[in-house]
Amino acid sequence: MNHSEEWVIWNGSMGILDTVTIGRIDVDRSAFLAPPYAIVGPFSLDELEAEGCIAFGECLVMSRRRWREDQVTLRIAAREKRRAFLLKMEIGDNSEEHRETLSLPMEGTLTRSEISAAFRKLAKTAHPDGGGSDETYRRIVEARDVLLELFESP
Repeated sequence: MNHSEEWVIWNGSMGILDTVTIGRIDVDRSAFLAPPYAIVGPFSLDELEAEGCIAFGECLVMSRRRWREDQVTLRIAAREKRRAFLLKMEIGDNSEEHRETLSLPMEGTLTRSEISAAFRKLAKTAHPDGGGSDETYRRIVEARDVLLELFESP
């Protein structure tokens, strides 16, 4: 491998897209990127060369070929992640209120199936046809919809 070969570094959450070179390489082929990204490492140089991509925290270091192949998917995923974060910030503490409404855990990532199952369980008795009230049913529908927007798995 040519040590001056350029690799692509991508961090979609921070909007970083740059080219980098490999900096320090240890005897065991652990590597670090060259400045200004020297904090990225150690990572397996063998894995990077074989796979064309390694993940380091939120960063991906990849070959130019791999970037060309994966960039559309990576950009879409980053956009969705930012959108979910902004929506979460916009809604703020309501997330906890909605989790409580559906009797879901207050922390952690939720999946579509968890949210839907909690909703179905409560909807049986909350719906006016099941002896509940319009207001209660509206609250659990709103909680389900907001949580699906915020925490739905891709």
